[in-house]
Amino acid sequence: MILFFIGVVEMVIISTWTKAVTETKVIFSGLVTIVNVLIWYYVLETVLNDINNTQVIIQYAFGCALGTMLSTAYFSRQEDKKKSSSVAKI
Repeated sequence: MILFFIGVVEMVIISTWTKAVTETKVIFSGLVTIVNVLIWYYVLETVLNDINNTQVIIQYAFGCALGTMLSTAYFSRQEDKKKSSSVAKI
């Protein structure tokens, strides 16, 4: 079950990384990359230690899906707020 939550966190981190890269935040995107690699190391180690347990992979996949959906919704709302505030200024 822990890989489900790690999947959620990892996708939030990856979404944050993507936003940082597109906004050219060089140092921040580098730091986020380090955290992401450490998470991947843990995920790979966990999966390899229990390679025949497909339930672990399924939990991780669902966690990643939820993390992606939450991140997408959050950043979409942020963009909508920015657009509406810039329209209000005009």
